[in-house]
Amino acid sequence: MPISVAARLAAGEYQYWSLKVVVPDKYTGDIMGDLNKRRGRVLGMNPTDHGYQEIVADIPYMELFGYNTDLRSMTGGSGTYSYEFSRYEQAPSDIQEKEIAARAGKVEKLDE
Repeated sequence: MPISVAARLAAGEYQYWSLKVVVPDKYTGDIMGDLNKRRGRVLGMNPTDHGYQEIVADIPYMELFGYNTDLRSMTGGSGTYSYEFSRYEQAPSDIQEKEIAARAGKVEKLDE
């Protein structure tokens, strides 16, 4: 891992990515609920062709793991998504504490 990325993680900064999800209208509520559960911020919705909605959100990168499978399950395979890096942002204190505890446990195992 590059030193600058490791330093940002140690300082409690998270990568936020800009996410675009395109789904049929009937799944919009489910997708927005799932994004909120993943600590995403829904920035807007844009109607597209043939009864689809494009949902634009910012989401922490670590919350994207497993998203492809969950999206396929929620939409019956009819949803698509894309994402790109947006920015670094300070992580919430509860998340920072979990990361510190997890890393302390790894260091203790190495010391044994």
